[in-house]
Amino acid sequence: LINALLRRYLSEKNQLIDQFKSSPSFITAHPNWLRKQIEINWPQQAADIFAANNDHPPFTLRVNTHIHQRQDVLTKLTDSRATPYSPFGITLKKATDVMNIPGFQDGVISVQDEAAQLAPLLLKAEAGQRVLDACAAPGGKTGHIREVTPDIKEIVAVDLEARRLERVKENLLRLQQTATLICGDASDTSTWWDGILFDRILLDAPCSATGVIRRHPDIKILRKATDIKQLADIQLQLLINLWPLLTPGGRMLYATCSVLPQENTHVIEQFLTTHNDAQHEMIDATWGMQQTYGRQLLPQINGHDGFYYASLIKLL
Repeated sequence: LINALLRRYLSEKNQLIDQFKSSPSFITAHPNWLRKQIEINWPQQAADIFAANNDHPPFTLRVNTHIHQRQDVLTKLTDSRATPYSPFGITLKKATDVMNIPGFQDGVISVQDEAAQLAPLLLKAEAGQRVLDACAAPGGKTGHIREVTPDIKEIVAVDLEARRLERVKENLLRLQQTATLICGDASDTSTWWDGILFDRILLDAPCSATGVIRRHPDIKILRKATDIKQLADIQLQLLINLWPLLTPGGRMLYATCSVLPQENTHVIEQFLTTHNDAQHEMIDATWGMQQTYGRQLLPQINGHDGFYYASLIKLL
């Protein structure tokens, strides 16, 4: 069937292009509902977002700078450059088999987009603290937090699916790092929390993934307009249910790989209106764009993916 469709497309290509050349969905290669959402929310950046979503994603690595300097790794990799915002990142000109990259099997480097590498810097975990990584799979940020702050007391990684939690275990093993792994629903804290408060919580919430479409093009087909409200409800419930687990004076970092404000700054705004003990902390950075709450990165050609971060402090 696929072969027949491709052969027919080749024979009718010019006719099809002429037929749909005035269609905005065809021009942007985005379904109408998503195209409209992006154009409404990001009118000045929409064309660049479409272009980045349709471009090939960069191949970016993260260096464990606790044991190796980024510059030392750069000198060993040809056709590579340092990422502009993450002090840990290296982007290769061409993707390659990670098993052939020096240091990968030993945990010196990992594959991770630059935007995701910013999480530990914003979480600001300190020595002796207890950290929760909610919705942790596949474990990239769990391992990175350990790399940046190896002397934290404990990091607990929670994920709903046992299969995905195995990925976390495998990644930690390669990185020679440890964490307390729990299979459970992060929002149903009564089933897994031991009652000991956390000093830091990273909530990398499930989302539409509209900031990483170039890595998962099927999102354009599988995601529907009605999903956004449902995801926003889940995100808000996660915030509400995890907030009591944070110690007074502690920090929660909320993150998504979405470019839609409905899942980002709107969710934080709703949370803050019902929690007087929560304070939004401005993120002082040169990357992304400051929003009413949080900071938004939009996908860049040859650069980082689309990502959103918001930092919340629990008042004493």
